[in-house]
Amino acid sequence: MGEFVVRGRRRLTGTVRVNGAKNAALPIMAATVLASRPVLLHDVPDLRDIRVMSQVLQALGAEVERRGSDICVDPRTINNYVVPAELMQEMRASIFLLGPLLARLGAAEATQPGGCAIGQRPIDLHLYALEQLGARICDEDGRTVLRADGLHGNEVHFPFPSVGATENVLMAAAMAEGETRIRNAAMEPEIVDLAQFLEKLGATVRGAGTPDIRVTGNPHLGATEHTIIGDRIEAATFILAVAATGGDIVVQNCMVDHLPGLWTRLKELGVMIEELDAETVRVVSEGVFKPCPVSIATAPYPGFATDLQPQFMSFLLQVPGVHLITERVFENRLGHTIELRRLGAQIVADQRVALIYGGHPLHGTVVTAPDLRAGAALVNAALIAEGETVIRGREVIERGYENLDYRLRSLGADIVAR
Repeated sequence: MGEFVVRGRRRLTGTVRVNGAKNAALPIMAATVLASRPVLLHDVPDLRDIRVMSQVLQALGAEVERRGSDICVDPRTINNYVVPAELMQEMRASIFLLGPLLARLGAAEATQPGGCAIGQRPIDLHLYALEQLGARICDEDGRTVLRADGLHGNEVHFPFPSVGATENVLMAAAMAEGETRIRNAAMEPEIVDLAQFLEKLGATVRGAGTPDIRVTGNPHLGATEHTIIGDRIEAATFILAVAATGGDIVVQNCMVDHLPGLWTRLKELGVMIEELDAETVRVVSEGVFKPCPVSIATAPYPGFATDLQPQFMSFLLQVPGVHLITERVFENRLGHTIELRRLGAQIVADQRVALIYGGHPLHGTVVTAPDLRAGAALVNAALIAEGETVIRGREVIERGYENLDYRLRSLGADIVAR
C-alpha cells in the first residue's frame, strides 16, 4: 500500500492548473461507443479510473490511444456488449456503458459495479430509466442483462436527481427514436459537458443543467473532438488547502460558476477570492480565523457537493467555533472523522451528522484513506498539522488526483509519495 508523507504548517504560494474533470471524462468516454467514427478527447486526466475505462472500451472492441493529455477512441470495431466482471468491480463508472451499448448493439451485460465504499449506490434508477426507453431487463447468474429491439423516446421521471442515471439515459436517448424527456434530472456541470459532447456527435439536447432535459435522438451519430471541463472538486480541494494553511495561489482552469456554494462560505470567513477571469481565481488566506459557527448540508447541485464535504470538514478544523455538517446524499460518508480524530480533531459524528469543534491544533500521526475524497481531506488536514503525517492508501487518493504530491510541492507543501 502506497502512502503520502506530509510535514505540515507550510504556507502555499504559486499557480496550479486544474486538470480535466474525471467525473466528466468517464461518461464522455462511455459515450464514444455511440460514435460512428473516431473521437478525440482533450484534457483527460491520467488517473486509474480513466485507465480502467480505457481497458473496458478495449475489451468491448474499441481502439484506445492516449497521446499526452488527449485520448483517441475509435469505436468502429466494437462488437462485444459484455462488460468484463473484473473491470466492473474496479470502477463504478463502468455502469455508464449500459446505455450506450444498449443503444448501439441492442444489448448490454454487466455485474454490480465497484467504487468507493461511501454508502449504498444501487443501479436501480439506471435500469428504471433504460426500461422506459424499451429495455428488457433480466438477471442471469448474477449478471444484469439488458436487451432491446430499438430504443424509443419516452418520459423518464426520477424520484431523485441521480447524476449517473441521468447520464446513462441521456446517452441512450441520443440514439433513440423520437424525443426523450428527463424530469427531475441532475443539474451538475458534468451533465452539461456530456450533453455538449452528444450534441457535437449529432443528437439534439435541450435543457441540460436544468431539471427538465429533452433529447431528440439520431441513429447516425458521427465523430467529434471535445475538451473536458475543469475538475471543480479538484479545484476546490486546492482552494480549501490554501484557505486552511494560509497563502496566496492562482488556480487556473477553474470554472468559477461551478462552485456556487463554496465561494460564499469562504468569503464570509475572510478568505479573499478574486476572479481574474471566467476560468481563473486568486485565493489569499492568512489561515487564521475569528470564531464563527458554520453549518452546511450536502445536496444535489447546485447545493453543497457531497464530494467536497470531507475537504470542507478539514478546513473547518482551522476555524474556531462549533460547526455542523449534515450529509444528505450518502449514508456512510463520515468515515474520515475517525481518521481526523487520530490527528487530534475534536469531532462528534454519527452516520449522517458531524459536530466539529474547530480551532484546536492537529498533530501528525499515521492515518488511512477510507475513500477518495476522505483521502483528500486527510492530505489537507496533514498540511495544517504539526509534525509529520503518514497517509496510507495513496492509490485510493490517486483515483481522483493526478500527481497530487508534485503539484502541492510546486506550491510549497512538504509532501512526498512513497
